[in-house]
Amino acid sequence: MSLRLGIDLGGTKIEIVALDDAGCELLRRRALTPQGNYEATLDAVAGLVRDAETALGRRGTVGIGTPGAISAATGLLKNSNSTCLNGRALQQDLQVRLRREVRIANDANCFALSEAIDGAGQGAGIVFGVILGTGVGGGIVARGHLITGANAIAGEWGHNPLPFLDDGDKPCPACYCGQHGCIETYLSGPGMARDHWEHASRALGPAEIVDAAIAGDPQCEATLMRYENRLARSLAQVINILDPDVIILGGGLSNIDRLYDDVPRIWTPYVFSDHVATRLARNRHGDSGGVRGAAWLWSD
Repeated sequence: MSLRLGIDLGGTKIEIVALDDAGCELLRRRALTPQGNYEATLDAVAGLVRDAETALGRRGTVGIGTPGAISAATGLLKNSNSTCLNGRALQQDLQVRLRREVRIANDANCFALSEAIDGAGQGAGIVFGVILGTGVGGGIVARGHLITGANAIAGEWGHNPLPFLDDGDKPCPACYCGQHGCIETYLSGPGMARDHWEHASRALGPAEIVDAAIAGDPQCEATLMRYENRLARSLAQVINILDPDVIILGGGLSNIDRLYDDVPRIWTPYVFSDHVATRLARNRHGDSGGVRGAAWLWSD
């Protein structure tokens, strides 16, 4: 029986999980991420792997999920919010420390892979995994295989313009990527909070907005309706291009129950088809999706 080790290399914590062939969890441990120290981060990852293998009495494959991606041009990590990792040969350096091949993927890709293999997208031909949180990310899995793309940005729908713009979407907000009107600026948690402030002049977080909308607050209800409409338009564009069997939501905003009924109803007129068979589903593995998906990088 093989042993798959998955590591979620985040900005504040590093988590490891060990899975058997059936996806059963054998071990889970965490460590704090050394702040701003690349060598210490490598040591922390290696230490978690060493301790897990000692506890389980065998050697495993290692997959890493992290914000950012390995540049196809340089082989170095790019676009990570753990800035000490950017421009570093993370994959090669970990392979030297661990004395084996290591597979690395973006954390949103790992989420999509986890849900495609044994989550809400199990058995589906094409899965689009969506992260709706501090940022907006995505990943594509086709028939069990993760699609990364020629530029290692497959699924990065959050940095496309919000589609089917109407006057209520303007002026288009600036995005940190240098563009204006990116989907992320509307559909991230900070994006929802910004939109509510602009319309209601009240500083509320997403959870507060949702709770108030449920309680009957008309301003919060209006904010949530704008959010649903923008999410529906954005996912309709994904359906028009990718035509996935299922779209699975993850991240903190995926916990808004009404999205799963309202968004498919709203997206229908924006999809170029007489019938929309794509399902919108809640994730099965919650916050564990990324670390489990890192382990599943060795599924083929």
